[in-house]
Amino acid sequence: MSKTRVLYVEDEEVLAMLVRDHLERNGFEVHWVANGNEAEAIFREVKPDLCILDIMLPGLSGYEIGKVIRAVDKAVPIIFLTARSESKDVVEGFKSGGNDYLKKPFSLEELMARINNLLSMAGRTSPGQYKIGDLSFDPVRMVIQTGDQSVSLSHRENELLKMLIAMVGRPVERKEILLQLWGDDHFFNSRNLDVYITRLRKYLKMDPDIQLITLKGVGYQLVEG
Repeated sequence: MSKTRVLYVEDEEVLAMLVRDHLERNGFEVHWVANGNEAEAIFREVKPDLCILDIMLPGLSGYEIGKVIRAVDKAVPIIFLTARSESKDVVEGFKSGGNDYLKKPFSLEELMARINNLLSMAGRTSPGQYKIGDLSFDPVRMVIQTGDQSVSLSHRENELLKMLIAMVGRPVERKEILLQLWGDDHFFNSRNLDVYITRLRKYLKMDPDIQLITLKGVGYQLVEG
């Protein structure tokens, strides 16, 4: 299964953890560094699909990193993050190779929307587009498909499958699913989860090699092959 790779350069650790965790829950492969001097080596090693660069960093600034990246790759989308919003800063960001500019503080939803838009414009893998076995899962369109077969998902089915597929091959705790999708782990919501798991198993039968396993006392694990 191929994930969208993101290079994230940010020295505010708390913010970095929030953003990284959110992106990973939505299916991204995030490579985070806190020092600008490390960014070029990671960029060349990872070959990311998108870069998110803070401006004020120890070592090279975000602007300097952007120029280095542009010397290597003219097309990879770059988003600059900054606490400053003066027009001269915005202009400097675009001169340094940026495609978008997001002012702190920002919502994770807005960041996701901008990432989604840039990847789409660049013709790169859309965020959260997954391939598992013979199935393709598009969480933006909320569709699972293989060949000429396709299934449209409800919002909650879609969110549940995103959680499971982002952790393919690894256990996902039942309580974590309930807290994230329903907000609590009350009995009624737990029974609802059972219904959604049953539905997903039915949809995933389009590829018999994919299994959604119940781990007794733990949760679930999505496996392929």
